[in-house]
Amino acid sequence: MKSNDNFFAQVYQVVKLIPLGKVTTYGAIASYLGSKGSARMVGWAMNASHGMKDLPAHRVVNRNGLLTGKNHFSSPNLMQALLEKEGVTVENNTIINFENFFWDPAKALEL
Repeated sequence: MKSNDNFFAQVYQVVKLIPLGKVTTYGAIASYLGSKGSARMVGWAMNASHGMKDLPAHRVVNRNGLLTGKNHFSSPNLMQALLEKEGVTVENNTIINFENFFWDPAKALEL
């Protein structure tokens, strides 16, 4: 097993816990997993998650609430549509009032 496989699995475990109508960031997940500064690696994990139907990948955004992963969905508008269906307001590919929707795994979960 490659060393990334275990990290990716840990990322997916956290992503599955993001509540409906909430979002988190690549950096928040990395920090929670003890790999602060590994936001890009979380992004790679998310890119590798295609086909995982039980993974709410649409709930992971960048630190400014920007839908940076939208091009990895089957349609460029799907990420926004899924978030809006959950009550998250998105304009110009950015979550409006991001702080109101932000879910911090470090505050919500215990290691």
